[in-house]
Amino acid sequence: MGDTLSKFNLAGKVALITGGAGLLGVQHAEAIAEVGGIPILWDINGETVAAKAGEIGKIFNVNCHGMKVDITKPDNVGKALEDILKKHQKINILINNAANNPKVGPYTSTAWSRFENFSSEMWQKDMDVGITGAFLCSQIIGTYMASHGGGVILNIASDLGIIAPDQRIYREPDLQRNEQPVKPVTYSVIKHGIIGLTKYLATYWADKNIRVNALSPGGIYTNQPKEFVEKLTNLIPMGRMAQHDEYKAAILFLVSDASSYMTGANLVIDGGRTCW
Repeated sequence: MGDTLSKFNLAGKVALITGGAGLLGVQHAEAIAEVGGIPILWDINGETVAAKAGEIGKIFNVNCHGMKVDITKPDNVGKALEDILKKHQKINILINNAANNPKVGPYTSTAWSRFENFSSEMWQKDMDVGITGAFLCSQIIGTYMASHGGGVILNIASDLGIIAPDQRIYREPDLQRNEQPVKPVTYSVIKHGIIGLTKYLATYWADKNIRVNALSPGGIYTNQPKEFVEKLTNLIPMGRMAQHDEYKAAILFLVSDASSYMTGANLVIDGGRTCW
């Protein structure tokens, strides 16, 4: 057997994950920890991210720690990077995972998310986290990487960065059209933008040994209402939503030397949804 499997090894590599306290953020961290990497979790929720990091550290016996960081503020990002460098002397991987993702359904106010009613304040808040946060982390950490031998940036997009939301899956039978819940405009716009940022950075820093790719996952099953799951899975050729751990291997591929000749690409893992 050759050295193919060894290309997935992240021993000693320091990997920063924004939105690290969230469902996918934790999964990304676990994947990295499993192959010897050092995951560092950033999140606006300090207590939660510290607890999650502690759990991962114990399970995988790695030096995982969580940091409270507001990625919408350049000073916060710069200071947090300094703290990482003091402790680890390097950073090899950045995963831009943070995003606002408001729940859509009958358990929320249905009219607020409709395009006609969507507030500029909510637009800006979502953009600040999803796009500006990814921009600032890429700018500050990528600049460090560019002057220290390179690295890997992975941007977490979505199948809704390729297609528009199918608003029919959120439809409630007893509501008027102007009261129907919808997926907010910001989510799809931000995820489309993340893919654009990926291509820009991949070409901008190609000569600095920085690879930049995107991952576009589909919906993850987290005990959503049965009716919603049925509507969504009818749009997916594989006939089901993703399990929470089904992106781990893809994360390892994209941030390791296994994908050494891959940059500017968007890996779509959505059960085939965007094929239709």
